[in-house]
Amino acid sequence: MSNNRFKWQVTPVALKENQVKVLNARFTVLTPCLIRMEYSKDNIFEDRASQSVFHRDFNAVDFKYCEENGNLIIDTGELILNYKIGEEFSGSTLFIKLKNEPASEWHYGDDFETLGGTARTLDTVDGECTLGDGVCSRFGFSLIDDSNTLVLGESGWIELRIPNTKDIYFFGYGYNYRGAVSDFMRLTGVPPLLPAYALGNWWSRYYKYTQDSYIELMERFKREDIPFSVGVIDMDWHLVNIPEELVEEDEKEFIKNGLNYDTGWLQYGWTGYTWNQKLFPDYKAFLKELKDRNLHTALNLHPAMGVRKFECMYEEMAKASGVDPKSGKRIPLDILNPKAMENYFDIIHHPYEKDGVDFWWMDWQQGTNYWWIHGLGHKVDPNSLEKLDPLWMLNHLHILDISRDGKRPMFFSRYSGPGSGRYPVGFSGDTMVSWDSLKFQPYFTATASNIGYCWWSHDIGGHMMGSRDDELVNRWMQLGVFSPINRLHSTKGRFMCKEPWTLREETAKTTAKWLRFRHQLFPYIYTMNYRTHKELLALIEPMYYLYPKCSAAYEVPHQFMFGSELMVAPITEPNSKIDDLGRAEVWLPKGDWFDFETGMHYFSEKGRKMEVFRDNASYPVFAKAGAIIPLNSHYEHDNRLINDPNLELFVFPGNSNSFTLYEDAGEYSDYKNGAFATTKFELDYKENAVFTINSAKGDLSLIPSNRNFKINLRGFNENIKIKAEVDEKAVEVTSEYVNKTHTFTLSAAVTSEIKVYIAGEKLITDNKNINEKIYNMLCKSQLPFARKETIYNSVTDMRKPLHHRIFGMCCQSLEESHIIKAIKELMTLTEEEKF
Repeated sequence: MSNNRFKWQVTPVALKENQVKVLNARFTVLTPCLIRMEYSKDNIFEDRASQSVFHRDFNAVDFKYCEENGNLIIDTGELILNYKIGEEFSGSTLFIKLKNEPASEWHYGDDFETLGGTARTLDTVDGECTLGDGVCSRFGFSLIDDSNTLVLGESGWIELRIPNTKDIYFFGYGYNYRGAVSDFMRLTGVPPLLPAYALGNWWSRYYKYTQDSYIELMERFKREDIPFSVGVIDMDWHLVNIPEELVEEDEKEFIKNGLNYDTGWLQYGWTGYTWNQKLFPDYKAFLKELKDRNLHTALNLHPAMGVRKFECMYEEMAKASGVDPKSGKRIPLDILNPKAMENYFDIIHHPYEKDGVDFWWMDWQQGTNYWWIHGLGHKVDPNSLEKLDPLWMLNHLHILDISRDGKRPMFFSRYSGPGSGRYPVGFSGDTMVSWDSLKFQPYFTATASNIGYCWWSHDIGGHMMGSRDDELVNRWMQLGVFSPINRLHSTKGRFMCKEPWTLREETAKTTAKWLRFRHQLFPYIYTMNYRTHKELLALIEPMYYLYPKCSAAYEVPHQFMFGSELMVAPITEPNSKIDDLGRAEVWLPKGDWFDFETGMHYFSEKGRKMEVFRDNASYPVFAKAGAIIPLNSHYEHDNRLINDPNLELFVFPGNSNSFTLYEDAGEYSDYKNGAFATTKFELDYKENAVFTINSAKGDLSLIPSNRNFKINLRGFNENIKIKAEVDEKAVEVTSEYVNKTHTFTLSAAVTSEIKVYIAGEKLITDNKNINEKIYNMLCKSQLPFARKETIYNSVTDMRKPLHHRIFGMCCQSLEESHIIKAIKELMTLTEEEKF
């Protein structure tokens, strides 16, 4: 390859001072907890980047090593490695001890469990599936075996690695799971900063839209006040019904040997690059209309069959490929040919990007080696480049190509192995519509962080099969709001619809509310996006990241932290017919927590498990003590995201905290040169509290010069006193108290400093009106009236201790137990039941 077009900026050579070489083995201490271990029969070692590992240029590590009795001993301060010099790696010749908790020991070849990683796809999965390994383990160590990957040559193109070698990375971070994952990201390539539009709502549906019907749908969304930022066009954008007389014999053989798709014309139509003019008579005007509506567009790709004679760019592609256009021969997708891939991008994709396509959806569901693409039934040589997984190559090249002109890397494809975190966004595939699928997804998403894969996008609501269940759609959309990417999608079918107005009236209102809230959450999520890129902390984290020594943190696999401030316990089962409430199991870590919507105060002295219950319009989202969450204001019939002049700030009591809002222009990479602004919010929480909005820093041309800050002190006591200053001058505060929230607005230049002084005998809400909530719950429940009276009388008899009042409800049936537990939640918000 004559140019560096497909060359990633890699730094694969480790510092010499971090390396220890003895005969046929080389050990590289990348950090005190991360060691690369290589064995080569030919005494030749690999310094090129691999498909997984791009960066080995870690800082110098202060470690010691010596040779004793024929053994090499390396002491990093965290690990002690012992290797019998000259021997092949085995359980008796290579082992590592952790010096700190959990003080475990690993021997080469040991079989051990990790906390999981992720999977290539959830295609056809109904419930759970097997996950690959990550770099986190309760044993305190994990491995990445890089011995069988291909490597990147000087030009950036793939090459064979040195044969007969072992190349293994030992992660011995103990319980520092965040440290293990962040160093894994440094090793394999950090997740890029996503463009702003990726973090709004996505509309996607496999459906035969026309140009007019799609625009009409977007107008309906606007009219219904349901914002979207991305419009995905599935494969019907291109020609799909290909008459058999236009299909060459080699294509038929290709289908026979490889694709095995459904019969009929469509079997030849999965791959396509020519707009269907019957559906989209003026696709350029269509793309422009979407852009004018502040919508970014992605198109579906199934490139396996290459370019065929009926495609609009066939003649140009044939000439560039050295094929006589008159021959009509298919131009294969040749992923091992750099020139062919240049043509693939230059001739097929770039013109459409110029016309208005923002990014591509690689819907690769096919084989995992080079020869499969060509449908020749050829046996793959495992010692050649033929073993290359097309999915990895397509992900790698597409991300490089889409970012060629300073755009942020943005693509949409399935997971292709360790290191895929540098290729966002993940497409998890065609899941079944079922409660089991919903239940698995929170765990699946959180666990993917263990392998540095932070930006999964699921088919929210499920893709195919199943039955219509409005409650399931609602709970799935609520989860989507608190997912990395919120993309509604479903398979082809006139009844596979997820537009809110196609649901029952109550559900329609609820789903629309939550879709609006996703756009309001943008300032918070976008700041977490920057945190992921800069600090290498995933948006979604399992509970054991923050509480690795608490066994309970491992027992709530569906619960997760959503950024730095919020904790989510998804509802993944149907509501009870008795009380119409959904249930979730939650583990409350030690301290104060607050329901994000209602401000209800929860307290746990040592950490405790409990069941929480919410109606269809609500969801178990908890703000930590001192949480600060910035939101956009809601603008009716508007889908704006970035740099809102009217910010809402939700501030919760209980602890000191700070949050630094990150803002930039949203789409290009000029933030790398300082084109961004930050605003730091601080809560100093003592006997009284002071909330400070510091003056904005950085490139202030990117944000409004003045802002209205709608401050919501949620979870605070009704009787607190509030004063405020702007640039040390007192300003009047007119506050209203609703829903355990003091709300008031302060306006100032972004260069000003705002201080809010909060005083009172007690700052945290006292959870008033609990009995009223219990009454309303019982009133709506489908129980005999006499039972309601018995339950309510027991609950409200304050002469008795808590456990007597709970016991007095005396559950009489399994169905009734649901509402008894729901009432118990309200009775034990801050006081645990004790006997």
